Amino acid sequence: MSTGGSPTPPPRSRPGCCGRPGWAGWRPACAACSTAPPETRDGIYQTARTAAACLNDEEILPWVTPPRGGLPAFDPRAFAGSRDTLYLISEAGTAAAPLVAALADAVMRAGRRRAEQQGGRLDPPMVAVLDEAANICRIADLPAQYSHIGGRGVIPVTILQSYEQGEAIWGQSGMAALWGAATKKLIGAGVDSPRLARDIAALTGQHDVPVQSVSYADGRASVQVSPRRQDILDPSDVRALPPGTALLFATGTRAALLKLSPWYAGPDAARIAAATAAAEESIRRAACHDGPQDEPGWPEAGQ
Repeated sequence: MSTGGSPTPPPRSRPGCCGRPGWAGWRPACAACSTAPPETRDGIYQTARTAAACLNDEEILPWVTPPRGGLPAFDPRAFAGSRDTLYLISEAGTAAAPLVAALADAVMRAGRRRAEQQGGRLDPPMVAVLDEAANICRIADLPAQYSHIGGRGVIPVTILQSYEQGEAIWGQSGMAALWGAATKKLIGAGVDSPRLARDIAALTGQHDVPVQSVSYADGRASVQVSPRRQDILDPSDVRALPPGTALLFATGTRAALLKLSPWYAGPDAARIAAATAAAEESIRRAACHDGPQDEPGWPEAGQ
């Protein structure tokens, strides 16, 4: 029943951080950071500056700027439900490395959420190949993700140059967690870490070696053969693995010595070589120009 006067307006959503509704929880957190002691505040701000430093590059900023002119925007959630392939290419130590890591992390998290919506596993599975993970794809909680994303159908493949490289990024406990959670470990040639070589030799295990002994009694010789346990590989053998071979440690099986098949010996060698030559020529042309706007295929201003 109306009692007269102006009607009471409906309640509006409370603006949060930066005036956006739905982000009210960030406002006290931001206020706490700004009023923290100078030492703590400076550390927080410096971390934020480092993470956002890539946005100072005028060529990188368009990657995360809403597109104009009807260009499609990349949606990690839609990608997680597709059969497409995403290539993220950057050089080690460049300003784009944090953005590449953030995008790769967003894609894997979107795959995990998609798997939960499908009942637990992603179908088809998503393979996340993280080459140079310690240089251009530093995902801070990657060791923690290893323990469960594999069961969700998101299969991470982390490629490192050495074990110590992983420790420098995730610490000893983090790298140990990543190593332990990986169900398959592939060790290639060129292991120069004495500790890792000893660990690999120990994980390879031992085998029985027949040992022959001869004894003499009453003018007669007696030959006896008995087994003796001996390491399959010595740490020096691990270091001396020839190029083109690798040791495979898979969960539930003994170590295996593999002979790798290079791409140039496969049936698609000619096609891959042609694609590589075209990519190298494109990189050479781009390096000769002032910016990506001079490269053929990039839209001119106003298009």
